[in-house]
Amino acid sequence: MSMDLVAYAKKNKVKYFLFNYTDLFGTQRAKLVPAEAGNKMQKAGAGFAGFATWLDQTPAHPDVLVYPDTSTLIQLPWKPEIAWMAGDPHMSGKPLEQAPRLALKRGMERAAKQNMKLMAGCEPEFHLINADGSAPSDDKDHQEKPCYDQSAIMRRLDVITEICDIMTKLGWGPYQNDHEDANGQFEINWNFSDALTTADQLAFFKFMVKAIAEKHGMRATFMPKPFINLSGNGCHAHLSVWDKAGKKNLFENANDEMGLSPLAYNFIGGLIEHADALVAITNPTVNSYKRINAPRTISGATWSPNTVSFGGNNRTHMVRIPDAGRCEFRLPDCSANPYLMLAGILAAGMDGIERKTNPGKRLDIDMYTQSHTVKDLKKLPLNLLDALRNFEKNKLLCAALGEELSAGYLKLKHNEWNQYARHLTQWERDTTLDC
Repeated sequence: MSMDLVAYAKKNKVKYFLFNYTDLFGTQRAKLVPAEAGNKMQKAGAGFAGFATWLDQTPAHPDVLVYPDTSTLIQLPWKPEIAWMAGDPHMSGKPLEQAPRLALKRGMERAAKQNMKLMAGCEPEFHLINADGSAPSDDKDHQEKPCYDQSAIMRRLDVITEICDIMTKLGWGPYQNDHEDANGQFEINWNFSDALTTADQLAFFKFMVKAIAEKHGMRATFMPKPFINLSGNGCHAHLSVWDKAGKKNLFENANDEMGLSPLAYNFIGGLIEHADALVAITNPTVNSYKRINAPRTISGATWSPNTVSFGGNNRTHMVRIPDAGRCEFRLPDCSANPYLMLAGILAAGMDGIERKTNPGKRLDIDMYTQSHTVKDLKKLPLNLLDALRNFEKNKLLCAALGEELSAGYLKLKHNEWNQYARHLTQWERDTTLDC
C-alpha cells in the first residue's frame, strides 16, 4: 500500500524527500522533492536523464521516471527534515530493463515461483581516512596487526556509535562493531533479511557512513584496495535460501557434518561454477583486482580469496561454512552494486539448485599457502578485462540479469577499462623509460 507522503511529511516534520535510484555502477542518484509536492511526484515519477548517469543511454532517450518504494522510507537521523526512499526506474511506461533493483526483484520473483527466497546478510568494510585520501585518519592507528584494536575503535567511538545508534533506531539489529585488519578499517554487522531488503539497507549504509564521517571531519571510503600494503574492503555475503514464507531454512540439515542440505551444496556449486564470470559483478572495478590478487599485507594476510574453492570454517576459501544452515561468499568487495551483487549471486546459486551442481570436494587446507597442491582449481581473473570477457561468455548470468542490462553494463565497463588502459602510470615510466 502506497504511503501518503504529504501527510507523512506534516506528521514527521519532513521538508524534502530524496527520490533515489541506483545506476549500473552502483552510484546513487536522487531528486530532492519538496514535501508539498511529494504525492504529485510520487504519482508522476521524478524525471532523470539516463545518459547523465551510468546507464547505457543517449541524450535522445526519453526521461527515466523513478517511482519511490515508500516501504523503504528512512528519515535521515542526522538531518531529519529529509527522508530517503529507494525507487524503481521506468521509461515510456515500462520498468527500465537496466535498473539493478528491478533485476534483483525479477530474480526473487523467479525464485518465489519455486517456493524459494534468498536471505542475505552483508559485512561491508570501510576505511576512515583523511580528506585527501592519502592515509588513515588516525595517525596513532599504526599497529602491524591492528584487528580488533580496542584503543583504535575507542578513538573513533563518536563516528562508529553514531552509525550504530542510527541502525538500531531503524530496526536493522546491529550486533557488533569492530576495527578490522587494516589500519583505519572498520566493520559493522547487522541482522540478515531477504535479499531486496538487505540490498536497500546496504545502499543506504554506504550513503550514511560517508555522511556521518564527513560530519566528523573525516572521509569514509569503501574502495576495495585504498592502500597497497593494507587489507582491502570486502563485502562478504552470508547466504541461505528459505521457503517463500520465510519460515523454513532450506539450507539446514542436522544430519550433515557441516549442517548443510543437498540444496545448499547445489547452491554453492552454482557459485563455484559461475565465480569466474560473476566476479565482473561482485568485483566491478579496476581496483577490485588489487584486493583479490594481492600479495601479503603487513598484517600477514589479505583475507581475500584468490582461488575458486570452498571449505569449512576457513577464511582462506572463496566460500566458507561458518555455521549450520548458511554459507559465506567472501568474493565480493564494497565497490559492488548492492542490487546487482545479490541478483548475480541469486542467479548463480539458483542455477546450481536447478541443475543439482556438485561443488566438488571440500578443501580443509590453507589456500594462501597450499593451493598449489590441488590440481585443476579454477583461478579468479587477474584483472577487470578478463572478468568482463568471462561474464560476456556466461549466457546464464547475462540472461538472468537481463540481456539489455548485461549489454549496457558490459559496454560501460569496457569503456572504463579502456580509459584505465590509456592511463600512463609512474611504474611504467620507472621501469620502461630507459629500455
